[in-house]
Amino acid sequence: MLLFSANLGFLFTDLSLPEAVGAAARAGFDAVELHWPHVGPAAIPADELKSAAAEAGLPILALNTARGDAAAGDFGLSALAGREREARAAIDAALAYASACGAGAVHLMAGKAEGPEAHAAFLANLRHALASARPQGLRILLEPINTFDVPGYFVSTVDRALALIEETGGEAELLLDCYHVARMGGDPATVLAEAFPKIGHIQIAGVPDRGEPDQGALAYPPLLDGLQRLGYAGHIGAEYRPRLSGAGGTEAGLTWLAAFRRGRGAG
Repeated sequence: MLLFSANLGFLFTDLSLPEAVGAAARAGFDAVELHWPHVGPAAIPADELKSAAAEAGLPILALNTARGDAAAGDFGLSALAGREREARAAIDAALAYASACGAGAVHLMAGKAEGPEAHAAFLANLRHALASARPQGLRILLEPINTFDVPGYFVSTVDRALALIEETGGEAELLLDCYHVARMGGDPATVLAEAFPKIGHIQIAGVPDRGEPDQGALAYPPLLDGLQRLGYAGHIGAEYRPRLSGAGGTEAGLTWLAAFRRGRGAG
């Protein structure tokens, strides 16, 4: 049986974060993952989130490093040459919060950049993240993000992410979002099979509108069957935008969850 995680950056957003954790448990999810619970006016203390997760009986899988100045268009800092001090502070803050709330991993957000200086900055910041995460028992994830949603994002392809992982000793892991792979023209099933040894987490959403995963052009049941054959034992993150907003919007679109958990063959 497959395990599914609710990404609370997109799901149950009409609730406070502790309430959303409980709602995810009641809906049948096996874990939660987060965007930026430690950043901005909506930030909550790590111990409060940890308590909510413990009460719900759900592990916290991962959270992101800060975007930076979102109003100015920042979408991560680690590849931005000249902003290394800010990037390191964001890494350290995310790791400290992850450790305090009991999360297992941090996604290192690269930001919008290109060229040799961006490459050097990202490698240096990735090495810093790995060295800081290691003694805390935390994992570092790299996610390729498509350039339709985030034009100019430094880590936009699986090949680039894998090359960066290799350049820094192979310790970081791939966060593979099937939605982003498909939007960049790739075949998620093929990529999952080829990159499987480096995958630390998987996410899903409908293509191309990033709605519920049982809608759109990408058929997930055969892909999930393939994951089972590969022996994938991790969680699959539901990181999509519910078509219905407001109270009850997430729950109304969750008919996919039970069917996806069983896999295609269960009917």
